Amino acid sequence: MAQKCTHKGCEKQFTDPEEACFYHPGAPIFHEGQKGWQCCKPRVLTFDEFLSIPPCTEGKHSTTAPILAPVQTSGVGESPAQKVSDNINAPPSKPLPTVTASATPPPPKIEKPLEQDPPDAVIPPNTKCKRLGCNAVSPNSDACVFHPGAPIFHEGSKGYTCCKRRVLEFDEFLKIQGCKEDRHCFVGEQKDEKQEELVECRNDFYQTFTNVIVSIFAKKVVKEEAKVLFRERELEVDLPMPENKRFRIVYPLYGKIDPEGSTFKVMGTKVEVNLKKGDTASWPTLRSDETSGEIIQIGAPARA
Repeated sequence: MAQKCTHKGCEKQFTDPEEACFYHPGAPIFHEGQKGWQCCKPRVLTFDEFLSIPPCTEGKHSTTAPILAPVQTSGVGESPAQKVSDNINAPPSKPLPTVTASATPPPPKIEKPLEQDPPDAVIPPNTKCKRLGCNAVSPNSDACVFHPGAPIFHEGSKGYTCCKRRVLEFDEFLKIQGCKEDRHCFVGEQKDEKQEELVECRNDFYQTFTNVIVSIFAKKVVKEEAKVLFRERELEVDLPMPENKRFRIVYPLYGKIDPEGSTFKVMGTKVEVNLKKGDTASWPTLRSDETSGEIIQIGAPARA
């Protein structure tokens, strides 16, 4: 009878307990936009690259693998317990101004078409579906239940841009049920090497009483061609990268900004956007088309 291996990085169905198993014995790490495992050195920026990090340890399959430590989201040496203790012992902060909802409706989202397998695609057996949240392997005729949005890791919570659920543990994040149903995508469309590829880039933000600082994690952006346009209620971003890749998006902003007082800076692994607030109200989310019950930090994020 086939059983599922519970080692992280393997998680395959097996029938032979003596079969070699390749896995990660350490816990996942998400820190300052980088992702990796405690047990090995590779660090990457995107979630897809994280899932592709090759396992570093060889052993035997297990159905009772030990539960890993919680995902590390802070610097080395700082434990979640320390962070909670610091928050409890911190002096009371100045109360935030009340946020008043805007009567202006947010602009409609423009969704790009889902990538699909071509009708004549040759799909090798045991190929994993490329859609986030779906673990099916070919051949599989069942409906694909997945997340069309990008992963979000912010202030310790984890989720997807396409749905509201947020969790704390990485294992729980991997179990978040998909929110959209379609066909599986095992190989995807064959891309022309000369054709520009639009990619997804994760973002994070923190705020002060006067500014919202947004980090867009895009690697090796061509600084001379990067464009960031500021409007009172919108942020338009166009970031070209090597290998004909480009990140392009328009963020409908939660609050008003001062376009003249807003700036951006291109760095090696990210683009930092400094939005000058139009008032001192707190932003619970970056986008006006997202809802959140989280308390968003006022001040710079914790660093190692």
